[in-house]
This record gives sequence, structure tokens and C-alpha cells, in this order.
Amino acid sequence: MATLRRMNNEDRISVIDIFNHYVEQSFAAFPEEKIPYAYFDEIFLRSDGYPRIVAENQDGSVVGFALLRPYNPIPAFRGTCEITYFIKPDMTGRGLGTLMLGFLLEEAKSTGIRNILAEISSINKDSIRFHHRRGFKECGRFPGIGRKKGIYFDVIWMQLTL
Repeated sequence: MATLRRMNNEDRISVIDIFNHYVEQSFAAFPEEKIPYAYFDEIFLRSDGYPRIVAENQDGSVVGFALLRPYNPIPAFRGTCEITYFIKPDMTGRGLGTLMLGFLLEEAKSTGIRNILAEISSINKDSIRFHHRRGFKECGRFPGIGRKKGIYFDVIWMQLTL
């Protein structure tokens, strides 16, 4: 089983490579084109002050990452955040998503966060199922607002109240 640790700058290439796999191969990541490694700095900026972790194999290689970030910077929404996680495709179905989610939920509770939101493509049935099984409820749907590879999809918001 993988171990979790705090994400740091040395994880830049691994994190972006994992994300870019989903950019190119699925609707789990919304961009149509691979993102550059410099985008890692934006990830760190957007999640500043919130937990961000990587999952490592026994050999020390990064096989997944997860983070929380603010839903909205306005103080009225301080208790609500968004979750993001991606796992190397050959490592899915082994409990890593559940492990990372559990860690982030504990961190969220300890900092006063009350609501976790997940933004998911309607085409990403595995993610929708994963979140439902872990107590997330659909709380919003924007029909046909996403478009990738010429295919329109709904954006689904799911919420877990802690």
C-alpha cells in the first residue's frame, strides 16, 4: 500500500505527469491540452493554506496526489472547499482514493471546514460513483456547459457536509 506525505516542489513533474495523463486520455481533467510543469506553481498558489498530499509507492515514486483549495476566497465561504485528486491509472481501484480522501477529511475537520465540494464531468461515471459511495450528494448540475474533444458534457457538483 502507498504512504501519504505532504506535497512539495520536488513533486512537480510527477504531479503534472499524472494530471496530464487524464487531460489526454479522459474527461476527468477538463483541459484539452497538456499543462506545462510551471502550472504546478499555480496549483500551490490556489491551495495555499490547505492540505495537499502525494501518495508514494514503496520505491518512493509518486502514484497519486490530492488537495483541498478554497471554493471561493470571500470570507463568507471560508468553511467550504473543493477537492481534487488524481491517481496513476495502473494504481486505481486499490484504495488510494479512499486513503487520500480520508486524510483530507480529517485535515478539513481540524481546520473548521464544514463542506467539501467536488466538480465532476458527467462523463466521468467512475468518479461520480466513487463520491456517491463515500457520502457525497449531487448538489448541482450545469447541463452541457463543458466541451472537450468536440463532446459536450454536464458539470456536476457533489457535496459532502462534515
